[in-house]
Amino acid sequence: MAFRGWPDEAIEFFDGLEIDNSKSYWQEHKDVYDRCVKTPMEELLAEMAEEFGAGKIFRPYRDVRFSKDKAPYKTNIAATTAKGGYIALSAAGLAAGAGMYMMATDQLDRYRRAVASEAQGQALEQIITALEKQGHECTPHGALKTAPRGYPRDHPRIDLLRAKGLTAWHEWQPGPWLSTATAKTRVVSLLRASEPLKEWLGEHVGDSTLPEPEPR
Repeated sequence: MAFRGWPDEAIEFFDGLEIDNSKSYWQEHKDVYDRCVKTPMEELLAEMAEEFGAGKIFRPYRDVRFSKDKAPYKTNIAATTAKGGYIALSAAGLAAGAGMYMMATDQLDRYRRAVASEAQGQALEQIITALEKQGHECTPHGALKTAPRGYPRDHPRIDLLRAKGLTAWHEWQPGPWLSTATAKTRVVSLLRASEPLKEWLGEHVGDSTLPEPEPR
């Protein structure tokens, strides 16, 4: 079926889950989750696959083995696309993003050298400015409290140098538009606008070559 947005029941489902994050609530409302939350996400990902690649929905269950918070369920539904997009729906509304959320050590080294470079650093600033002019955010994640080792504190791009991740991001509060195809339009607009950022990161940062840590 064609994507027609998320019905009001989707937001109501997450409102209830935030109040009662329990197995009993989940089981009693599982049909609402499947019909009003998961199915629209599947339809959206299917329609976007040709342009943004195949989509993957995250499991709704939290890994509570090493967490003090034992709430069993995530209070959102989130998905990624093969070409680097992220989409999430929760009681707070719809969100979309793209970029590198947390970089590995070798990625951070390449990223910081590129940011410190005049040509590459200024190009990144221009990309961020263009995103913000389109109404999107481009924000660092996990920023250091001070300048990274080897870089001056008064560097003109110190905020970018302190970042451990960088993404284009937009959050939209719930409204009547959410139950229409406008939801897809907004997600697509963010993902398309983020292409220059993804290209910059791909060229100057790239994938990590470090071995993945062994599972605990």
